[in-house]
Amino acid sequence: MSILDTRRHLRFALAALALAPGFAQQQPDLALARSYVERNMLPAAEAEVRRVLAAHPDSADAHFLLGYILFRETKARESLAEYTEGAKYRKPGAAELRVVGADYVLLNDFGDADKWFTKATEFDPSNVLGWYYLGRTKYNENRFEEAIAAFKKCLELAPRHVRASDNLGLSYQGLGRSDEAWQAFKNAIDWQADAAEKDPWPYIDMGSFLLETNRPEEAIPYLKQAIALVPASPKAHQQLGKAYLALRQYPQAQAELEAAVKLEPENAPAHYMLGQLYQKEGQADKAKQEFARYQQLNANKKAEVRQ
Repeated sequence: MSILDTRRHLRFALAALALAPGFAQQQPDLALARSYVERNMLPAAEAEVRRVLAAHPDSADAHFLLGYILFRETKARESLAEYTEGAKYRKPGAAELRVVGADYVLLNDFGDADKWFTKATEFDPSNVLGWYYLGRTKYNENRFEEAIAAFKKCLELAPRHVRASDNLGLSYQGLGRSDEAWQAFKNAIDWQADAAEKDPWPYIDMGSFLLETNRPEEAIPYLKQAIALVPASPKAHQQLGKAYLALRQYPQAQAELEAAVKLEPENAPAHYMLGQLYQKEGQADKAKQEFARYQQLNANKKAEVRQ
C-alpha cells in the first residue's frame, strides 16, 4: 500500500486516537476546550487552549491537548512541537505517544513512527489502536513479519477488527503468502456483511490482490462493491480499470481510468494505464498526452524528493 493510502487509513481513524483520559479532569480550565474537540470544533478548541496556555505556559496537559488538536488539523510539525514542550513538564503517556507516532506517519517518517508506537504499546499493551498503527508502520517499513505479529495482537484484543484483518492480508501478501492473504481479506469482508456502514478498503485490497495474482475477472465484483461504497475512490476506479484492461474490455476500462485521473489528477500510474489504453484503441494523440503527463508527474515527484 502506498504512502498516500496510508494517509487515507490514518485520516479514517483520526477520531479513534482518543485523548488521554485525564486531560480535562486534571486541569478543569481545559474542559471547555475538550468539549469543543469532542464536537469537532477544532478552531474553537485551539483558540481556547491557547488562551489557557497564555495564563499557564507550564501546563503539560494544555500543551498535549493543543498537540492533539493540531494533529487533528494535520499540522504535524506544530503538533510535535507542542508534545515536545509538554514533555518538559510531565512525562507523556501512551495516548500522547500514539498521537506523536501518528504525527510522524503524516510526515512519512516511519522510523520515528515505529519508535513511538512501540513505546505506546509497551506503556499500554491492551490498547487495540496502538497495535493497529504499529502494524501499519511496520508494514510501511516492509517489516512484514513484525507487522503480522502486531496485527495478530490487535485481533487477539479485538477478534473481529476489520482493518486489522485487512492489513494482515496486506502483510501476508507482502511475503507472498497468498492463501493466508486471501483468507485475511475474506475475513475482513465477511465480518462486515451485516454492517450498516461498510469499510471499502477490504474490497479494494482484495480486488488488488486478485489482480496481482492474475485473476482480473474475480477482482471485478469486489472493486465494483468498493465503488458502490465510495464512488469518489480513485484507487477503486483505477484498479477496476486495470481489471477491465487485462480482460480487453476497453470501453469499460476507459470509463474507469478516466474517472480515476479526474478524481486524482496527480495519479501518475493511472495516467500511464490510460495512455496504454488509448494506444490500444488507436487514439495516438490522447495516448501521447497521457504518457507525457505521467513523465511530468514522475519528474515532479523526483524533484520534491531532492528538495
